[in-house]
Amino acid sequence: MTSFRFAVNVTPKPGILDPQGRAVQGSLGHLGISGVSAVRVGRRVELTVDAADGPAARDVVDQLARELLSNPLIETYDLEPIGAASSAIGVAVQEG
Repeated sequence: MTSFRFAVNVTPKPGILDPQGRAVQGSLGHLGISGVSAVRVGRRVELTVDAADGPAARDVVDQLARELLSNPLIETYDLEPIGAASSAIGVAVQEG
């Protein structure tokens, strides 16, 4: 078995009301930011799957995304491989 890291990015489907996206977009002018449009706010789930190979791991993550992590009526998702399991664990981004 090998460990595979994935991220599942879930966003509202086009045409579905996105009040968080609308609030963010409405706040941009107050920050002096222009030229940004079509803001959509979603969520990201990162996980590690132990599987025999990459396609088998992707199948597990796809099933999780389709059946548990997203609502297929109003949301869409995409899967993103994010490298080896050890490369994403314990890494922190510090803002200075």
